[in-house]
Amino acid sequence: MKLSLRQIRYVCEVARLGSIRAACSSLHISQSSVFAAITLAEDELGAAIFDRRPARGVQMTPAGERFVLAARVFLEANMEFGRMVNGLSKGAPQSLRIGCFQPFGSLFLAELLKQYSDAVGQISIQLFEGDQNQLHDWLNTGTVDMVVTYNIGTSFGSDAHTPICKVPPHAILSANNPLAQQAQISIADLAKYPLVLLDLPQTSTYLMTLFEVLADRPKISLTTRSYETVRSAVAAGFGVSILNMRPTNHAMADGPHLVRRPLTDDFPAPHLVVADIYGASKPQFVKTFIQMVRQYFLTLGPTGFALTTPERSKGLFDFSKS
Repeated sequence: MKLSLRQIRYVCEVARLGSIRAACSSLHISQSSVFAAITLAEDELGAAIFDRRPARGVQMTPAGERFVLAARVFLEANMEFGRMVNGLSKGAPQSLRIGCFQPFGSLFLAELLKQYSDAVGQISIQLFEGDQNQLHDWLNTGTVDMVVTYNIGTSFGSDAHTPICKVPPHAILSANNPLAQQAQISIADLAKYPLVLLDLPQTSTYLMTLFEVLADRPKISLTTRSYETVRSAVAAGFGVSILNMRPTNHAMADGPHLVRRPLTDDFPAPHLVVADIYGASKPQFVKTFIQMVRQYFLTLGPTGFALTTPERSKGLFDFSKS
């Protein structure tokens, strides 16, 4: 077969998303590469894999469905082979492919990855920043070795993820907001103001659920997929917001027009986790990375990454009851 493993993956991604353009965006490649993979696959199969409909994406043919089914079995077998081979390695790979929840790249991960690189020696790092759905897809397709994210939404599986710390929600307000004078804020008080919403898949659902459990649903004044824009919009007076992670480095420090306050309500805190493709047979470089992530947050301490009440901060590293 003339098709490469990468080209087979391209075809499967088009089938999964139903769009060549969407597949290119997901895989970070050009349309010419995807078209070439489809053409070669159809030549090998001797039949069309997709019916292409202008402005409506693509639809698999019956022959295409059989091809993609076989291709997915092959890709899974190849990924399992990679897990076994990499599990034999005791050193760091030359290239590390890691995904992270989109805000984490600037909040703390760049700093942490530099520490990892300094510890293991020269290494090339590919960082994929995305939402919860994208992170699952990248992990399932073997696009990345690991992801750093929250355990919100679809589970990664008990063997596939390692909890690091709990990151409870907190309020973020303009310094001019009357609630900024309070040491702690209830979700009911926060709901009286317009909300600036971090509108990422799974994340927005989680954030709105906090209001729906204990308060009225607030009026949403602005939605954005950017953590930075949430901060800017709150500072500009668009309303209040709820976030989980606070900046851990000076480059991301809040300006004088923003204040953060802990919430008085006792919400379950999302776990920051490292999920990987290796399950119970983690190679040494994965174990080393997980250890460094854990040590990074232990060194910061609860007040370095979270904002909560003193009594709750004591349990942010305790998973015995989770």
